[in-house]
Amino acid sequence: MSLMRFAAALPCLIALTSLHLYGQSTAGSSSLQQDVLIFTNGEKLIGHLESATGKSVVFKSDMAGEVTVDWSNIQELHSSQKFAAISKGTRLRNRQDASRVPQGTLAVTSQQIQVSSSGQASPVTVPVGNVGNLVEEGAFQKAFERSSFLHGWKGGATGGISLTEATQKSQTFTGALNLTRSVPGVDWLDVRSRTLFDLNEAYGKISQPGTPSVKTSLFHAGVEQDRYLSPRLFAFVHAMFDHSFSQGLDLQQTYGGGLGLVVFKRTQDELDFKASADYINQRYAGNPAATPAVLSRSVSLFGTTFSETYDRTFVHGIFLNQQAGITPTWNSLDDYSAFASAALTFPVYHRFGLTLGALDNFLNNPPPTFKKNSFQLTAGATYSFQ
Repeated sequence: MSLMRFAAALPCLIALTSLHLYGQSTAGSSSLQQDVLIFTNGEKLIGHLESATGKSVVFKSDMAGEVTVDWSNIQELHSSQKFAAISKGTRLRNRQDASRVPQGTLAVTSQQIQVSSSGQASPVTVPVGNVGNLVEEGAFQKAFERSSFLHGWKGGATGGISLTEATQKSQTFTGALNLTRSVPGVDWLDVRSRTLFDLNEAYGKISQPGTPSVKTSLFHAGVEQDRYLSPRLFAFVHAMFDHSFSQGLDLQQTYGGGLGLVVFKRTQDELDFKASADYINQRYAGNPAATPAVLSRSVSLFGTTFSETYDRTFVHGIFLNQQAGITPTWNSLDDYSAFASAALTFPVYHRFGLTLGALDNFLNNPPPTFKKNSFQLTAGATYSFQ
C-alpha cells in the first residue's frame, strides 16, 4: 500500500525538484550575467564594461582581455552594471550636481545610450557624441566622499647604492621620495586642490689610506599646496630646503607663494608654469683651512621663482617627470640661482621599476674655491604607490 502511495506522489516530487533546480539556475545565471559588446562587423565580445570616454570604450573580455574600442566601431553595447553617464562640459562640484547625472544600466544602439534606473519612469537617452565619461556608479559616488589626508597619495620611492672595498673605499647612496595627492583623485573631475612632496638625497664618500677623504652630499626637500581657482589657474604656497656640500651651501631655506597656470592637460601629458615671490635664506659653511680662508656667511634674499613642470606617460607605462626654474634675487642681484631635473621611470614588474634621474643646481655666488654648478646623475630601483 505504501509503495502505491509513493508511486502516486513521485510525479509531484519530480515537478517540485525541477522547479527548485530551475529557480537556482535562473538565479545563478542572473548573478553571472555579463555585458555584451557587438562590433559594427557583427563580432561579439562578452565580459564587463569598465569605463568610457567621449572617444572610446574600455571593455574587459573573457577571451581577449582588456581592449579599447572607438565608439564608431560599436554597433551595440549592453551592460547590467550601473554607470553614471557624464555629459561633456558638465561641472561637478558636490553631491547635488552629481544627483543630476543619469545613472543606471546601459543599452547602446545606433550611437544612442539609454540609461535605465529603477527610480526613473523611462530611460534617459544620451547621444554618444555628448558623453564625456561613463563611470561605474560605485566609483562615481565615492568620488564625492571626504577622504582622510593619509589616503589618495600617488608617486614612488627610489633607492640606489654603490660600494667599493679595496685600497680605495667608496660608498654612494641615493634616495628619492615623490608624492602627489589630488582632491578629487579621479581624472574625470576637475581638481580642487593638490599637495606635492618631494625628497632627494645623494651621499658619497671616497677614502684611501694616507689621503684626506672626499665627501659629496646633496639634499633637497620641498612641499607645495595648490588651490585651483579654475581648471587652468591655481594659487600655491611652498617651502623648500636644500643642502649642497660640494658648493659650500650648508642650508638654503625658501618660503613663498604665487600663481600657476596649466598650459595643457591631456591624457598622456601635462605642462604647468608657475611664478612665486619668495624669501630665501642661504647659509654657507666656512673652511678656515682653505687658502685663502673661507668664512661662514648667511644671506637673506627676496626673489621671484619662475618654473615649469612637465609630466608625460609613454607607451608601456614609461613615465617622465621634468622640472626647471630660475630665481633672480632683487636685493642682491649676484645671488641668483637656477635648477633643472629629469627622471625617467621604466616599469619592470608590477609596482617595481627602474628610474634614471639627473639633477643640476646652479648658485651664482658660492664661497671662494667652490664651483657654481653641481650635477648629479642617479639610477635606482623604484616602488610606485597607487
